[in-house]
Amino acid sequence: MNDTERLLILNMIEDLGSVRMQALLKYFGSLEEIFQAKENELKEVKGIGEKIALKIIQSIRVIDLQKELDLIKKHNIKIISFLDKGYPKNLKNIYDPPMVLYVLGNVLLQDDAAIAIVGSRLASFYGIQQAECLGFELASSGITVVSGLARGIDSSAHRGSLRAGGRTLAVLGSGILNIYPQEHRKLARKISENGAVISEFPMMTIPERGNFPKRNRIISGLSLGVVVVEAAQRSGALITSDIAMEEGREVFAVPGRVDSITSKGTNKLIKQGAKLVETANDILEELDLQIEGGIKQDKRILVSKLDKT
Repeated sequence: MNDTERLLILNMIEDLGSVRMQALLKYFGSLEEIFQAKENELKEVKGIGEKIALKIIQSIRVIDLQKELDLIKKHNIKIISFLDKGYPKNLKNIYDPPMVLYVLGNVLLQDDAAIAIVGSRLASFYGIQQAECLGFELASSGITVVSGLARGIDSSAHRGSLRAGGRTLAVLGSGILNIYPQEHRKLARKISENGAVISEFPMMTIPERGNFPKRNRIISGLSLGVVVVEAAQRSGALITSDIAMEEGREVFAVPGRVDSITSKGTNKLIKQGAKLVETANDILEELDLQIEGGIKQDKRILVSKLDKT
């Protein structure tokens, strides 16, 4: 068994999580030592009590790794572990980086120059326009667009980047074999052809509510900054922006109508100091990203003619 396979097993243990996995690795020095450790030794690690120690011992014995490996091979999934040289640099620097990434497609070195675009699933026509325009402008300038494949703002940002022929990364709150929402399976395939669909969850994981905050930290972590296009005052997109601020990433927001529920969150972010965004140039200038030939703007469209499924 190699280290990647050991990490896959640890990643499949419920409630273990990346912070505890890092603590185990720091304490024992190697994954092999973790797998050889006894229950009383595991309990000595910070954050690993008797219950978790016992779960580790039992899970190492019973988890069907071969079944997971067969699914990975069958569906042409790449595994990038925290120990690999190809692990995304931006993501590695967050507090709790995922120890394993399942990747359909390719994550490239150029994806270090990435911007996340997030926002409401119940987006207005204005929000969809703005997300798609920003995705198009950023991608046409060589910036990788990161989002979460959700309805509304996320999928619009992905479509804009695809229309520009650029790269985009979709981060899931489920396993890669349980694309959510299901109507975005074709969009996910298109993304994988010139970018990647990414998950930290085992292949068959269903899209449970608790998975999405974990997904949001990856969206933020992969990116130099996060743009919120539309968000209500209580929104998953605002969770992503909070994570970005905690990790020292820039936060941007697109202003909206003062009487729109889906603009309450973005307008509040601007009041609190988020950088106001009208075009991608506002983002590039703030981050001092030099784009050869300037930015290609497109204000004519605005709803993509790409297949919406």
